[in-house]
Amino acid sequence: MTIDQFNFAGKKAFVRVDFNVPLDENFNITDDTRMRAALPTLKKILADGGSVIIGSHLGRPKGVTEKYSLKHILKHLNELLGIEVQFANDCMGEEAAAKAAALQPGEALLLENLRFYAEEEGKPRGLADDATDEEKAAAKKAVKESQKEFTKKLASYADCYVNDAFGTAHRAHASTALIAQYFDKDHKMFGYLMEKEVKAVDKVLNDIHRPFTAIMGGSKVSSKIEIIENLLNKVDNLIITGGMTYTFTKAQGGKIGLSICEDDKLDLALELMQKAKEKGVNLVLATDAKIADSFSNDANTKFCKVNEIPDGWEGLDIGPESEKAFAEVIKGSKTILWNGPTGVFEFENFTHGSRAVGEAIVEATKNGAFSLVGGGDSVACVNKFGLASGVSYVSTGGGALLEAIEGKVLPGIAAINE
Repeated sequence: MTIDQFNFAGKKAFVRVDFNVPLDENFNITDDTRMRAALPTLKKILADGGSVIIGSHLGRPKGVTEKYSLKHILKHLNELLGIEVQFANDCMGEEAAAKAAALQPGEALLLENLRFYAEEEGKPRGLADDATDEEKAAAKKAVKESQKEFTKKLASYADCYVNDAFGTAHRAHASTALIAQYFDKDHKMFGYLMEKEVKAVDKVLNDIHRPFTAIMGGSKVSSKIEIIENLLNKVDNLIITGGMTYTFTKAQGGKIGLSICEDDKLDLALELMQKAKEKGVNLVLATDAKIADSFSNDANTKFCKVNEIPDGWEGLDIGPESEKAFAEVIKGSKTILWNGPTGVFEFENFTHGSRAVGEAIVEATKNGAFSLVGGGDSVACVNKFGLASGVSYVSTGGGALLEAIEGKVLPGIAAINE
């Protein structure tokens, strides 16, 4: 069942959204992208004459925590939806059940943070550091058993289930996957955002127009190894950038000064280079770097060869030679995946490389390429540089997108498709 095929008139829909938005110290939302992304789904249900019960998490609370209460986002949600959204101070108590039961067509209810309960994630909390294996196993069993009741209660609020939280689709949590078991295939579906995310990932992995280029940034090879290995079976060009650059450079005998490096992954870097060669993949690494004498926006800077960084200096972005080489590869591509900036883009003086990559992707997209940007930092990059509208798709999922690229089946997607 698709959301467009379903008529929500007179129905109550439990909609799992990803409203895990950043808040400042005064609880003001600093980026409402994820909230705006869910609006088409919520508005469709309300326009049909249905009512919505909105479930989400915020942060990583270990129990009820004022800082992570969803009441902080209620005012902005009211403004975005154009209605007075009700709020339940819990997601499990009598108040939540009563308010869900009393919902009328066209009304909306926001439940309190689902992760205030250990049952949402299915992981025990409050275990002593010296807990025995038996105690850990007993606690895990107990929370798993109570998770069933938790999930059943959430499902009981509604007539149908809509998952529009791609950002949590890689988690087999109560509200993202387990709840779907309580609805038949005609009463569970993806929201519009999830539909778009699933299609975008499928296109970049299964409907490839060549050349296919992936740009992988990030500081650690260890966190990207499975993605890189999976991409080596699919791409024509693989640009490895960001902090990972220096692990690859040192592995080849280069001098990297104080640059970030995983010394225990040098052999792995060489193995990946060999695999790329065997598979005929053009592996592109930076040849020059913008270096600094301290990890600061105000540090002294200069450019040098990436394998000739002096002692006491560290690479914080790519240099002009690398920008030109990366852009050339990107502009000649027809399918592009970007995950991870080229440097410490949070510092204004080290944004140039990431901006150059973003602008090259926009140019390639104008010339007919399909471009998918995903992962928190890459999304922040294209938003910061005002380039988001120039790429084909900006994914809201960080970990979920990466696991999909790795070739893993995401529980939140499998639960709807079953």
